Amino acid sequence: MRDFAVSDDPRVQAQLDRLEALSVPQGRLGLDAIRALLDRLGNPHRAMPPVFHIAGTNGKGSTSAFLRYMLEADGKRVHQFTSPHLVRYNERIRLASELISDAALAELLAEVIDAGEDVGASFFEVTTAAAFLAFSRTPADACVIEVGLGGRFDASNVLEHPAVCGIATLGMDHERFLLAPDDSAPAHPMARIAFEKAGIAKPGVPLVTQAYGPQAEDAIAAVAANKGCPLHMRGIDWHAQVAAGSIEYRDRHGVLTLPLPALPGVHQADNAALAVAMLRHQDIVSVNRAALAQGIVEARWPARLQYLSEGPLTAMVAPARVLLDGGHNPDAARVLAAYLAALDDKPHAICAMLDNKDARGFLTPLAPYLASLTPVPIPGHAFHAPEYLAQVAGELGIAAHVASSVEDALARLSGRNKPVLICGSLYLAGTVLRANRELPD
Repeated sequence: MRDFAVSDDPRVQAQLDRLEALSVPQGRLGLDAIRALLDRLGNPHRAMPPVFHIAGTNGKGSTSAFLRYMLEADGKRVHQFTSPHLVRYNERIRLASELISDAALAELLAEVIDAGEDVGASFFEVTTAAAFLAFSRTPADACVIEVGLGGRFDASNVLEHPAVCGIATLGMDHERFLLAPDDSAPAHPMARIAFEKAGIAKPGVPLVTQAYGPQAEDAIAAVAANKGCPLHMRGIDWHAQVAAGSIEYRDRHGVLTLPLPALPGVHQADNAALAVAMLRHQDIVSVNRAALAQGIVEARWPARLQYLSEGPLTAMVAPARVLLDGGHNPDAARVLAAYLAALDDKPHAICAMLDNKDARGFLTPLAPYLASLTPVPIPGHAFHAPEYLAQVAGELGIAAHVASSVEDALARLSGRNKPVLICGSLYLAGTVLRANRELPD
């Protein structure tokens, strides 16, 4: 799978054009290419501040956001690596709590691409190497590193001695890659997903997880035992529940009463709790209790149940509110459905999905909570035909009408005075944020 990126800065765009021309793995598995590239660069991954490494199907981005905000609330300078970007490639690399500048990014990418022209590294491998090189050169107190895809063979898994590893919610996604035949991996689908995510485990490094079904938990426990890493699983080593408008958290260190996140959705309390558990099950970077609470309240993460601000797109349907969510798999849809179920009015949805996503699995949980669905394309990407999404929606009992763009869809919804939901893809979310002039900071 190839990523895409554009920049308004010609220096950055020149390097992004070189990135896009790089080889695509085409089924290649392993860490040889990224290791060779990092070796050319002096192995910067061995000279980074303490790392918090996070895998998972859903929630790893939000968990990384909670971690960053908690660390920053304690006065720490934090490097952060996330993917994909929504609007600007710069969003992937945050240096000492600030997005990397265009000038620094252009120089960094040029250096990394020049160093590895004959290595055969992919877009994401070069991006990972660039981030690690920047992190090794800029002083900070901690790094928050989000896995891009899977875990075992993700380019970020070259990290050797993280402070702690974490696994967020598990679910079915990227099946073509994560469920590819492998005699060394479990056969049960959820056990296989868990096995791949747990591949980030390192000897002696705490591995902190959410609670899962028995197949997934057994697979993670087996990986942890094989790697020789301490396993701290929710429901066994740490506990968290929402009660009386707060998060009641407890582990071997004691009990905490923490505020609920400002991020909407009941699932965000689970992501915040995982971030707290990761911080409390490692001994390298200290964070005080007040900072944990402050970080939970202050954390922001764009395109996850985000109400858009005033802008060119929202003006088209004003005064109706526009909700943006980039979730794109059945588990994310169930979270979104739970949020929609609590609304006073069913929204009209605008939806687009990449063609490697389970459209029926995504739309089925949402069907009871939508007033209509307007499928649109995703410019620059391989997407499900809007006509196909409309057909699936119709079979699920959702009134559906195809539009040529988000703007076209919003024009058709103007004057209906119902909330609008835009969903189905982070790439669509990025297009929407750019068009509404809301650039993630």
